[in-house]
Amino acid sequence: METPAAQRVLSTKEADIRMMLAADVHLGTKNCDFQMERYVFKRRKDGIHIINISKTWEKLYLAARVIVAVQNPKDIIVQSARSYGQRAVLKFAQYTGAQAIAGRHTPGTFTNQMQTSYSEPRLLILTDPRTDHQPIKEAALGNIPTIAFCDTDSPMRYVDIGIPANNKGKHSIGVLFWILARMVLQMRGSVVPGHKWEVMVDLFFYRDEKENKEKEEEDAPAAQEYNDYGTAPYGSDWSTGQIADSQWTNEQPSAAPAGDWASAPDGWGEAAAPAPAAVPHGGVVVAAESAWPQ
Repeated sequence: METPAAQRVLSTKEADIRMMLAADVHLGTKNCDFQMERYVFKRRKDGIHIINISKTWEKLYLAARVIVAVQNPKDIIVQSARSYGQRAVLKFAQYTGAQAIAGRHTPGTFTNQMQTSYSEPRLLILTDPRTDHQPIKEAALGNIPTIAFCDTDSPMRYVDIGIPANNKGKHSIGVLFWILARMVLQMRGSVVPGHKWEVMVDLFFYRDEKENKEKEEEDAPAAQEYNDYGTAPYGSDWSTGQIADSQWTNEQPSAAPAGDWASAPDGWGEAAAPAPAAVPHGGVVVAAESAWPQ
């Protein structure tokens, strides 16, 4: 008879397989590499190859054992040049303690010791051998073991452990990294085997910034329309009938303060200011004849 622990492991495996089927991990491409034929279950009528999910789970378990064998988690580098796998790579590194490289690989990172970003990892985990071909070549030159998620058309050269799976979908990549991270934590003892992991799978999925902004704009409350002050719309007739008479009844001009007019000096209004001299058309002022020199 099976022990309760073995039953929990079997139930976990079944749940993982159902999750991978829901995330389309088993869907390959129409092309198939000769080294990936051993992992293909069958080929559909439309030409798409179906990957054997049980072999995918076995390779995930093998990769988790290799990751746990590395004593220092910081000696492991998880890398993804594909945009769909960058968020999953960062989350995997966050929960397992590995180093993440999300984005373009700088040539010479594993081979050029004069470079500032030079590193010498003990294990390399990649999302796609085709897009991450540069780090695979450098890892082969440095004798660094490589683990990669390989589709049916992915080249297997310089890949030590190839996990057959769909590496082009955002949901499939997130599910694969989530299962791999949970297996690693279970083998380390951080998570009890057979029990549910508290971290949700959705955290490993790719999220588009534009879609998030559109959702935030839709969820934001609509701006309030301020029409409480009787403002007429643009282009309407502004007649005096729209203005209430009650607005002008209480507004009366204040009277000027009474001053002491008797204290004004005498003759203050007798002397008038001289009129300004007329300037001719040319702009030249002609002096009077009395001012001419004799």
